[in-house]
Amino acid sequence: MFIRKETSKDYETVYSVIKSAFANAEHADGNEHDLVVALRKSEAFIPELSLVAEIDGNIAGHIMFTKAYVEDTAVLALAPLSVLPEYQKIGVGTALIKSGHEIAKNLGYGYSVVLGSEKYYSRFGYLPACTFGIKPPFDVPKENFMAFKISASAPHIHGFIKYAEEFGI
Repeated sequence: MFIRKETSKDYETVYSVIKSAFANAEHADGNEHDLVVALRKSEAFIPELSLVAEIDGNIAGHIMFTKAYVEDTAVLALAPLSVLPEYQKIGVGTALIKSGHEIAKNLGYGYSVVLGSEKYYSRFGYLPACTFGIKPPFDVPKENFMAFKISASAPHIHGFIKYAEEFGI
């Protein structure tokens, strides 16, 4: 498996990967693939943090971290993480998350926030975001709104997260 930065040549394939990955997902709104298209055109887009996983030359998964804010502090929003059904449960998502965290740390980001499965994301150190003083701008079970402290030296933050407007939140 090879993790690399997404390029514009990947966009069509990534669109299909995301659509397939979320087709039968328990918690999906059905527009994750269109969200990625919109986020790429936004000020929140960080090209270095839009990654693909290749297996045998084929794109098997994609992850995107975009810029969000807690008060005046830039943080990351992990969304979406997509893996083709036939490549799920073999470590593709794990590799994408870990690579993203490493790049984010090198770029100087202190936190990543995700709305998702507490069983899945807790494996990577994600904790309820309230642990770090980060509050959601919507009603959600606290165990599903999580954050990860990317850098041990990240300053303490406190407040509501403000997502990119493309999220529609």
